Amino acid sequence: MPGTRGPVPVPLQDGNRDITLEILESLDERESFDTTEQYPEIPQNEIKAALDRLASRAMIQYTTKDKELVVLTQEGQAICDEGSHEYKVWHAVQKHGKIALSDLAREVGESAKVGQGNAMKNKWIKKDGQYLVSATDSVVDATRQVLQEASNTKGISDTKTLADFRKRKLVTLSKAISYHVTKGPKYAKEIPIEVTDLTADMLATGEWKTANFKPYNFNALGASQNQGALHPLNRVRKEFRDIFFNVGFIEMPTSRYVESGFWNFDSLFVPQQHPARDLQDTFYVSDPPAADFPRADPETEAAMDQMEAGIEKISGSKIESREPRDYQKYWDNVKAVHEDGAFGSIGYRYPWSKEECLRLVLRTHTTAITTWVLHRLAQAPRPAKYFSIDRVFRNETVDATHLAEFHQVEGVIAEYDLTLGDGMGFLEYFYAQLGIGNLRFKPAYNPYTEPSMEVFGFHKGLKKWIEIGNSGVFRPEVTEILGLPKNLRVFGFGLSVERPTMIKYGVNNIRDLVGHKSSLDFITSQPALDWRSAPALATCNLAAIADRSILISSRTKMQAYLSLPAHSRDI
Repeated sequence: MPGTRGPVPVPLQDGNRDITLEILESLDERESFDTTEQYPEIPQNEIKAALDRLASRAMIQYTTKDKELVVLTQEGQAICDEGSHEYKVWHAVQKHGKIALSDLAREVGESAKVGQGNAMKNKWIKKDGQYLVSATDSVVDATRQVLQEASNTKGISDTKTLADFRKRKLVTLSKAISYHVTKGPKYAKEIPIEVTDLTADMLATGEWKTANFKPYNFNALGASQNQGALHPLNRVRKEFRDIFFNVGFIEMPTSRYVESGFWNFDSLFVPQQHPARDLQDTFYVSDPPAADFPRADPETEAAMDQMEAGIEKISGSKIESREPRDYQKYWDNVKAVHEDGAFGSIGYRYPWSKEECLRLVLRTHTTAITTWVLHRLAQAPRPAKYFSIDRVFRNETVDATHLAEFHQVEGVIAEYDLTLGDGMGFLEYFYAQLGIGNLRFKPAYNPYTEPSMEVFGFHKGLKKWIEIGNSGVFRPEVTEILGLPKNLRVFGFGLSVERPTMIKYGVNNIRDLVGHKSSLDFITSQPALDWRSAPALATCNLAAIADRSILISSRTKMQAYLSLPAHSRDI
């Protein structure tokens, strides 16, 4: 037997009335009606269920009308019934002739404080020494009249008065939904039986020719699917990686969350007395108590070999030979440049501590990996571009834009005769691929880069400029102790993944993006692929990989920038 759909009613909760039948009978008497006028006593959800059932059969058509209604609060209803606070004060004064200020609260209760001020403002009463006396024989209680009218009409025509009453918490606004109903193309006083399935018997007998088939409802929503979704941070991280790969960067291995002070601080010319090495800024590891002396790391070396092999294959260049690493010499160079100065630097001139150097820390930046990779690069000096994206840890106070654990994007460009202007040009290109333009650069101080600059982007939600990156040219105290040639300069930049993600997705609080306060609905509602936000450089340009033109030379621009007064360069 074929499936059928018949005249299933939509009864009221008490089960005594069939709303669908009543709607059809009402339309038989008139061409259209409003549900709030025709059925004021029936809840909106039951009316909607009946209308949807009839509309799905094209028996009726309806439009939804939204209207804001004014509803009196408890205080507003009291004024409507008894009069305003100021009227109560005037009436008490008028009744007694005069009232002492100290007795007013006993006469009118809670209306005394507000009512006295408003009555005097309206010049209904006035002070006579320690008494209140009437200033007029009759008054018009406009507040009560407006509230009485609002109680009857559910509206206040004057927008200024409505705003004032809402501020005084005399009224609130509620949304009322009603429906305007008209006859549909298949209107009838009874709901016909519709066939929902086409069977082999109907085809054999020809019954399908006269059957009344239920039409498809293409407006019906399908069941929600519990599909997987990428977290916005992972989406932005993938965009970062694609941008780097498209211009020939090599990804650095970042599997070491725990680093020694040597790689995290000392090799970067960060003095051992620097505030960044204090307990309030850095997480130290107590067990084991110290790191090993810098030594070979075969697993990480193998990972770098594999990563470099891919870019060598694409670019057609190959490293013929690489000198073995000399960790003892590097250790001695780091100690010398801190203690006595070396390579043209006077150093910090303090007693350098081996114990402090070998303390274990949760890495505060991925630049600790960068120095390890640059030390490898010094064994076969050449132009190169590296990047990494991974977690770093800082002992910071958590607020709307800071976390104690976050993701850092690290990039370094090694090139002969590189300038800061070249780096600025690359950063403008880099952020443009993410849809973030209108950058601002602010001169800054970093122990291991000079010149240095912070990168700022404007957050429309927070309505302020927020820092989205830091950058600079590595100092000779960092690069030359590695063994790199003097004219092979290194531009480095670091930025978080979280803050650009906040700008891109309009998130005002970083805790709504990461952690227990983040909304799963926000994460799952993001599209799996959004062509509108795809990077402008969609495919890998092999010619650009070996070409330095992506480092847009901006020397003229930088010279003009540095010629400005300091207060003009600052944001």
